[in-house]
Amino acid sequence: MKLPRRKFLQLTAGAVALPALSAAAAAETYPDRPPKIISGYPPGGISDTYARVMAQWLSQQLGQQFIVENRPGAGGNLAAEAVAKSAPDGYTLLQTTSADAWNATLYQNLNFNIVRDFAPIATMARGSGLLVVNPSLPAQSVPELIAYAKNNPGKVTMASAGVGSAPHMFWELFRTKTGVDMVHVPYRGGGPAVVDLLGGQVQAYFGTFPSTIEQVRAGKLRALAVTSPTRAAVLPDVPAMAEFLPGFEASIYVGLAAPRGTPAAIIDTLGAALSRALDDPAITRRIADFGDAPLRLSPAAFTKLVADETEKWADVIRAGHIKAE
Repeated sequence: MKLPRRKFLQLTAGAVALPALSAAAAAETYPDRPPKIISGYPPGGISDTYARVMAQWLSQQLGQQFIVENRPGAGGNLAAEAVAKSAPDGYTLLQTTSADAWNATLYQNLNFNIVRDFAPIATMARGSGLLVVNPSLPAQSVPELIAYAKNNPGKVTMASAGVGSAPHMFWELFRTKTGVDMVHVPYRGGGPAVVDLLGGQVQAYFGTFPSTIEQVRAGKLRALAVTSPTRAAVLPDVPAMAEFLPGFEASIYVGLAAPRGTPAAIIDTLGAALSRALDDPAITRRIADFGDAPLRLSPAAFTKLVADETEKWADVIRAGHIKAE
């Protein structure tokens, strides 16, 4: 049977409209079943803790249980790939961090693109690093460390939590801006690195606040600088690295992202809920306990941050000829 042209066009238009109507209806009832937040890190760490803070808050706000699923491996890439390939319906979300931005260059032949394949939703916090040294190192400040390293090339050891870890990236940024010749000593995690730093087996480390602040307060480690653009409230006497190296900034953002194509209404619902979390004193105190600062960004601003961070760390990684192990 041959349909009249007008009838054919009406049927075609209706068929095209159906997916849009279905997506709109789904967004109106979202969430009507428990969504999952995929974390690329093991249970018990700070990243996992942030995922659970977000899940608990969203559960309270949106009336469905948000479940954290840990998929550690490949620096967080296993989790990111799983979310990138999932349905864009708001029920599989990624706890995303700065590591996803530098992994884009650090790892070759990834099956996803952090800028192209994700829709950033909202940020929760931003954490900086803390440059600490063993007290036996004769450097009381960043300029003294730089001078000492340049006068003793290849003799100062800089620990990291492994190739591609935040301490490693922060050190590489420091190296590119100063030209110092230090020996990079990668460990399998931050814990062993701090143990050897305390024991004097290595001399310097860009640690996280939770892993180093108590040793600094006890006088077991000397803090030379924070990597945030300004001083940290928890250590107001420790200068920012930017006071010595203008423009220096190294931090880790924590937020939530969805697969690209997730309806805007769902993105807005999740983003608004997470934004409200930063108005809750209990949440902001929890963030401060980690030595971090609240970070409130809209989906558009978060999208720009991801793109900027990806480009920034790509330059650092290429300059250092770094490849994931």
